[in-house]
Amino acid sequence: MSAAELPKLTVSQLSDCLREIVELSFPRLIVTGEISGLTRASSGHLYFTLKDDASQIKAVMWRSAAQKMRFDLKDGLAVEAIGGVEVYAPRGQYQLMVERLVPQGVGPLELAFRQLQAKLAEEGLFDPARKRPLPQFPKRIALITSPAGAALHDMLQILLRRWPGVRVIVIPVPVQGPEAAPKIAAALKMVHRLPDVDVVVCGRGGGSLEDLWAFNEEVVARAIANCKIPVISAVGHETDVTIADLVADQRALTPSEAAERVVPVKAEWRQHVEQLKQRMALSLSGRVAQSRRELERLAKRRAFAKPLEPIHRLSRKLDELEIRLKQGWKRRFERSQAELASLGRELQALSPLAVLERGFSITKKVPTGELIKSVSQLAVGDRLATLIPDGQILSQVLEIDTGEEGDSTE
Repeated sequence: MSAAELPKLTVSQLSDCLREIVELSFPRLIVTGEISGLTRASSGHLYFTLKDDASQIKAVMWRSAAQKMRFDLKDGLAVEAIGGVEVYAPRGQYQLMVERLVPQGVGPLELAFRQLQAKLAEEGLFDPARKRPLPQFPKRIALITSPAGAALHDMLQILLRRWPGVRVIVIPVPVQGPEAAPKIAAALKMVHRLPDVDVVVCGRGGGSLEDLWAFNEEVVARAIANCKIPVISAVGHETDVTIADLVADQRALTPSEAAERVVPVKAEWRQHVEQLKQRMALSLSGRVAQSRRELERLAKRRAFAKPLEPIHRLSRKLDELEIRLKQGWKRRFERSQAELASLGRELQALSPLAVLERGFSITKKVPTGELIKSVSQLAVGDRLATLIPDGQILSQVLEIDTGEEGDSTE
């Protein structure tokens, strides 16, 4: 075929032809591969590459489809991509327009459950240490469930049978569908504002995994963890385990079991109290009888027969001690008086006045008061005062005689 006979097309025309052939040939198909190069745009669109051992293809998932996914998309995840092939003419590339992704080897809900379970477990929301005990006798019970479900009827019937007159408030919420999780979470956030509520039962009857999915949503799990009141999760049947069950303070296998767990049987407690009363009465009677026998035994002792005898004995002993004390102080006082008189006599003997009474006198200079012990202290004309027992004599020195012959001073 000569060159003149070959089709002649522009780039745009060729791209349009290829797009028409590809898009008509593959309007919708399933492609298996592994996620790689995942990018989340601020618009909510997802861009990634789907690859296997030999090839790869660009893929796009618009926000409207991405919002419907239950599980988290990440690199390395093996999936089945459902959608159609589209040619992007401006770049001459073809790409897979993904409508839905299904994880390989496990369902999307099961994968979402496992991913959220691992995430919350790592944060410690399942830790037994943070679980709170239930009140033994709740003042008021809040039931967060559907008002139209059989679970509510069963719980109310059991609660009223076990503890007649129990106070219950029902907070109606949808328990399945797209609106269920946000409304259940909202109820858990506000329940503490209701007066006297001290325990919450949150749940519904059995159903499929899809029916119970609201209790596997992260928003419900965090609302349970942050609730200020202890929460019992009662979702589905015994074999059903939800994220809410793992986060709650206690898990009941069914709503009926939750009702049995939250309140005791009043009749049993009444019987128990009656038994305690009887045991207490018997115990008190025994204690009284034992105390009476003990008193009778003690009454035979001398201390009880003559209770005042120890007091009288101590009183006599105190009287004797008082007498001995007074006698001791009297003797000590007399001895002190005698010692004082003796000291007084000794002082009197040493007193200058006593010397004067024996005929001696004391002479002092006037006005200095200097005691005259020698004539060398005197001069003619000095004034003197001579002390005698009944007064003093004033004189003046006219002459001084030293006692030596011919030695005098005028």
